[in-house]
Amino acid sequence: MTKTVAIVGGGASGLACAIFCAKAGLHVMLFEQNDKCAKKILVSGNGRCNITNKSLHVSDYFSQNPTFVEYALNNFGFKEFEKFTASIGLVLHVTDDGRAYPLSNEAKSVARIFEEYARDLGVIFHTQEKITDIKKLTQKYNSVVVASGSRAASHLGGNADAEEFAKVFGHTIIEAYPSLVQLHLNSKTAHKMSGAKLSAEVTLLVNHQKELTCNGDVLFTNYGVSGFAILDISQRASQALLEYAAVHISINLLPEFSEQKLSAHLLHVKKNMPEFTLLDILVGLVPLKIANGLLQALHVTPESKNIDTKLSKKIANLMLNWRFEVTDTHGFRHAEVSGGGINTLEINEKTFESKKQKNLYFIGECLDVVGRRGGYNFAFAWASGYLAAQDIIRK
Repeated sequence: MTKTVAIVGGGASGLACAIFCAKAGLHVMLFEQNDKCAKKILVSGNGRCNITNKSLHVSDYFSQNPTFVEYALNNFGFKEFEKFTASIGLVLHVTDDGRAYPLSNEAKSVARIFEEYARDLGVIFHTQEKITDIKKLTQKYNSVVVASGSRAASHLGGNADAEEFAKVFGHTIIEAYPSLVQLHLNSKTAHKMSGAKLSAEVTLLVNHQKELTCNGDVLFTNYGVSGFAILDISQRASQALLEYAAVHISINLLPEFSEQKLSAHLLHVKKNMPEFTLLDILVGLVPLKIANGLLQALHVTPESKNIDTKLSKKIANLMLNWRFEVTDTHGFRHAEVSGGGINTLEINEKTFESKKQKNLYFIGECLDVVGRRGGYNFAFAWASGYLAAQDIIRK
């Protein structure tokens, strides 16, 4: 008699697990609460889908059990994934920084190929069907795989279902927090700069100690800041907020300048252009809204034409070390992924089977594993789906 497998969730990890199980001849039923699968795949990478990364390492992931991901990455890493995608006609393009995208540069291609391949293998899809009784499912099927994701991106269906399913069988949960998410600031000037964007260097300070520095786009918003540099520090910032730590960011608006060089530049421009206001001088370096914000923060009139060495140093110091208090994240709804989740000490790292319930598997984002931005979370999703499938097939 053919073994039956129920998979809860039609995202990256669920689709991968379904494909590998069905390929081995198992009877696979996939339950997806949305009207269609792969909704997070479709919006990933701004619609381009950063599908994985050529360089995968344990240090690219955050968890209370940091070595948990090692076996998965070693057994279904970039080479194995690329070989698999090539076999189904999905060609990858790898950028210089190691990020991999579909050659089509379109997330729709990834979602379509994975879903169609699963259907061709005989996977039966039950869309718009939300599972609420996990025990009933384990009694009906030989194996059950929970791939229902995390609380992130709630508008796409993100929820805590997997955590609730795990609790039924006595699993412990690491408190979830948003990651790859925008940050809220306690600032009277930040919201006035809403819409202004520039490339900057951002340093995260936790309890007034420097924790990490990231370079990239920074976008000021009506609630605080967004942009790639902000997303890259958000995992640690969000975690620190959860721990009730004091969280600040320091933004270096002009990383290519030293304070001395910048101060000298401001004085030089003033000397050459004596009729320029302070605002005129600053807009030669940063966007208008940010120039206005800087002068407001310094309580200096934008129309003023007076600048001496003391003021030039004061302006330069703020431009290279503009500190803001972080009060919150922009929440699970706007987060790309979520940290925390099901405690991985209670999951077999080689099979992803629950250590508390035989033939029950937890894969992907529902686990206490969160990766950096750059395809790392997808890489873990593919690997966990593959390893769970291999164990189910072996049985």
